Amino acid sequence: MSAAQSSTDPCLRRYLDHPRGGPTVLRIVLGTQLRRLREAAGITREAAGDAIRASHAKISRLELGRVSCKERDVADLLTLYDVTDGAARATFLALARRTSTPGWWHQYSDILPSWFETHLGLESAASVIRTYEVQFVPGLLQTAEYARAVAQLGHPGATTEETERRVGLRMQRQELLTLTDAPRLWAILDEACLRRPLGGSEVMAGQLRHLIEMARLPNITLQVAPFMLGGLAAAGGPITVLRFLEPDLPDIVYLEQLTSALYLDKRDDVDHYLAVMDRLSAQAESPRESLAILERLLKQEG
Repeated sequence: MSAAQSSTDPCLRRYLDHPRGGPTVLRIVLGTQLRRLREAAGITREAAGDAIRASHAKISRLELGRVSCKERDVADLLTLYDVTDGAARATFLALARRTSTPGWWHQYSDILPSWFETHLGLESAASVIRTYEVQFVPGLLQTAEYARAVAQLGHPGATTEETERRVGLRMQRQELLTLTDAPRLWAILDEACLRRPLGGSEVMAGQLRHLIEMARLPNITLQVAPFMLGGLAAAGGPITVLRFLEPDLPDIVYLEQLTSALYLDKRDDVDHYLAVMDRLSAQAESPRESLAILERLLKQEG
């Protein structure tokens, strides 16, 4: 077995033994390992594409984890890359099968945009989630009532059933915050999203109480960026940075738009947004003072 194979096999077995993040993460991991094998063998994407009767563009998408992998294609690539060890091949093929297994969110596919499925998978696998929100309370921290108001605002023509399914998706998504190995959530909330009476006074009061409760959890850090700061380091929309423990998963910046999202993983882009988040956290109130702000706002809601 080559050095590349011996270092790859235990890594893949770890993902098989302790899956987290669903098919999204598994595709990225498998693609990264296949790229390393290809490069170690000195084989071009064009040649790899020829081996599986596909274009070099498909190889690129496969290596980036943007498409699922057929077992036959993976087997052919392993042969091309001179991976002959039976155990190593079996591990790769088992992982390829897993990339086609639907994530827990598949049951919501009728109301879930495809570009958001990727985020759900990455979020489920993250060890640290840093987020900055301007207009709404972050989805991971919303109450059902607040989430319902957000869903109705974003989808005014939806049926009651569709709205409730969107709320259900959001509530199930939040379960990762209470897992034994829950990620650390570090959220910075612009004061605007706390003062905007979305859903009415009663809904906002419930949302503020929930934020106060969540802020006391050991894996959650909340900061408020008050109006008095004036301009903030992050001019524009919301930002989320996802960090992972696994070396095969780079930090990823998630930028959500109205009908799509951007996923940035190039080092320069990620470093830029990490610097922005660092400046935001330095400008915002401390977690202790932010908790006091939330309590004052709750009293104002009556």
